[in-house]
Amino acid sequence: MAMKYPKPKSNPKSEGRNPKEIRDPKSETDAFAEVGKNSSGFWTWGDGTKGSVYLEGQKGTEILLLREEPEGRKPAPDLQERTAVFGEAIIEFAKQIPRTPVNDRLISQLTGAGTSVGANYCEADDSVSSKEFKQKIGTCRKESKETMFFLRMVAKSEPSLAPKARQLWREAKELNLIFGSIWRK
Repeated sequence: MAMKYPKPKSNPKSEGRNPKEIRDPKSETDAFAEVGKNSSGFWTWGDGTKGSVYLEGQKGTEILLLREEPEGRKPAPDLQERTAVFGEAIIEFAKQIPRTPVNDRLISQLTGAGTSVGANYCEADDSVSSKEFKQKIGTCRKESKETMFFLRMVAKSEPSLAPKARQLWREAKELNLIFGSIWRK
């Protein structure tokens, strides 16, 4: 009679490997052999073909980087980098807004909400429980929605900045949808 092992608890950050006793090492090895047979150019490693990149390291040594993306297609930036770039764009935009009593309040609210999206995502990424992760992702979602609101208010206050505000609004909307999707899972 075959022994059944309990299914490990799901962790959103784990790989989901089976316990060592029930893994079939041959099947894993065979999968790697199949990758080597594929000559699509997708995987390259130091053979001087397209896709491999050498960087200048310390004391003239070369460091090889492995490129895993198909030719001509950029990898999507990770969410942490995307939220950081968004926060930077909000800061640059806020610097363009003329200082008036009304705009001063909008500037502080916009920069607070726009930059906290990335900060809260960093906290979610480093969370220790799924409950904390979900709570922080929910905060990211709320902050991106708040950023959308203040971008709309800035566009009303300064019509000359409306096109740039609209562009940032679209990115905030995309982030809001992404965080909403993650939150619902």
